Amino acid sequence: MTLTATILLIISAFTHAGWNFISKKEHPTQSFYLVANTIGVVCVLPVLFYYASFIHLVPSSVWIIVGVSGFFLAAYLEALAGAYRAGDISIAYPLARSLPVIFVFLLTLILGKSQPPGGWFFVGIILIVSGCIALPLVVFSDFHFFKYMNLCSMLAVIAAIGVAGYTVADDMALRYLRELPGKPMSPLEGTLVYMVLEGISCSLWQCLFVVVNRRERQRMPEVLKSFKGPAALTGIGIYLTYGIVLVSMNYVSNVSYVAAFRQLSIPLGAIFGMTLLKEPRYRPKIVGIAVIFIGLILAGIK
Repeated sequence: MTLTATILLIISAFTHAGWNFISKKEHPTQSFYLVANTIGVVCVLPVLFYYASFIHLVPSSVWIIVGVSGFFLAAYLEALAGAYRAGDISIAYPLARSLPVIFVFLLTLILGKSQPPGGWFFVGIILIVSGCIALPLVVFSDFHFFKYMNLCSMLAVIAAIGVAGYTVADDMALRYLRELPGKPMSPLEGTLVYMVLEGISCSLWQCLFVVVNRRERQRMPEVLKSFKGPAALTGIGIYLTYGIVLVSMNYVSNVSYVAAFRQLSIPLGAIFGMTLLKEPRYRPKIVGIAVIFIGLILAGIK
């Protein structure tokens, strides 16, 4: 991996952990994420205008997937907001970021699209599960089933399911775009167009979620009045992170390096929570975060 890719991925890790920290600290609600995502989409909307001539080439199958992936993305943000309101980012963020590796593998296995993983993958999965088990504990001897029956952990798991859902959907859509007759779009162009379409879909689903939820409707005026700035930073961070990762892929010989190196955001997010938000620094939590980080890197080895 080149120095350029390394620097870009370190920046992306900080921006990803950063926008999660901002939303946790300021106003973790679906209405906040609706404003944030919409501002982010507006910032990248020029991409869609630049590639407007490609829109008619997008097949109906991809449009359907755009709707599905937007739903999973909106559901992920909804659950993430709930997890951040209910507990620590140093617990919710590692769970929401690490469990999708397992869920994506199981989902692709069910759909018959998964290739046999290497031995390191299963070692990584064992470490990820072990780390997730350690996260909510105050002391290791405190292990009990009911320790995991808390709102923060359960919502973080739902958020992880949302990540897995849109990840699998994105993979299917991008495959369709890469296989268009005559290949009218390069992989990067197809990804950029799809990114904006998915963002628009997500905002539409978020609007629906907010409209049908009385509490979220009541929160919206407060977000627009007092939290526009943090929401804007969050939205810009979401799409800036994605764009940096896309650019970094041009500077690596194996995309698995990108997947593995991005996990740096997990300890960063936890450190932000424990240092800046003064969240508890229990030994099982610290060990669990470290074990999850190692497990994710091992799971990314091809």
